[in-house]
Amino acid sequence: MPFSRAERPLYEVKANLFKGLAHPFRIRILELLASADERTVADLQQNTGLEASHLSQHLSVLRRHRLVSSERRGSHVYYRLADPRVADLLTAARELLLGILTAEGDLLVDARSLPALSTADPRP
Repeated sequence: MPFSRAERPLYEVKANLFKGLAHPFRIRILELLASADERTVADLQQNTGLEASHLSQHLSVLRRHRLVSSERRGSHVYYRLADPRVADLLTAARELLLGILTAEGDLLVDARSLPALSTADPRP
């Protein structure tokens, strides 16, 4: 069923939110920001190991999707989460993924305990 004209903008905004989250370094940056009130670009660079240009690109994406905000004070730029609920979202995602990994780990253990398959040599 197609989206209604009224629903489409909301789904687009949601999709853009997840685009903003769609890189491991952006998740790391958000987790670093969630663990402190704010961080400088230098601190983020040190904690991610990213080159300045790459960090700048990731921060730009996060700003564009309204996940972070920034403020220049003197010669430093400080970043913070744009909304504290971003930290809640990261926590919920981590809990969901840990549950999935646990379930998959259980499935892997179960699969490894299956009896070995006999392999018949098809050659005469």
